[in-house]
Formats: sequence, structure tokens, C-alpha cells
Amino acid sequence: MTQANPSKPDAQIDLRGTPCPLNFVKTKLHLEKMMPGSMLEVWLDPGEPIEQVPDSLRMEGYQIEHIEDRSGFFAIQVRRPQAPV
Repeated sequence: MTQANPSKPDAQIDLRGTPCPLNFVKTKLHLEKMMPGSMLEVWLDPGEPIEQVPDSLRMEGYQIEHIEDRSGFFAIQVRRPQAPV
């Protein structure tokens, strides 16, 4: 699930302070606007956001490339698939 050297994301959004499920919805909407194969970095709060959002994205067909604990928040890198989700 995690890589030693994460790729550079194509875009980034800061969803710290955004409650569930709004953070998942905003992440998915942002991914849908991106080119297939591109990567989005999402900043999430600890607790419910980091527990729920990656699993929800996986269930929707997105690939979680990297999850990093950045002391106080988490950064996840999620890739939009080449084929439509």
C-alpha cells in the first residue's frame, strides 16, 4: 500500500477540518475533474477521515498509492484510474 518514495502528485487539496463524508465527496469530485492516470494528494485529519476516506476511495475503484503520517494530519496519494470509474 505505501511506497518508500511516493510520486509527485499532479494536484493537492487540503481537507483538514472537513467532516466525513464531505471530505470523501470533495476528494471524489476533484478526482473526476483530473486526467485519467493523474495523482491527487489529499490532506486529512486523523481519526474518522483517515480511517474512512481511503477505504471509500478503494471501494469506488481508485488506487491509494501512499499514506503518510505528517504529524497532526495524514497525506494520502490517490491515482485516478485510466479507465472510467
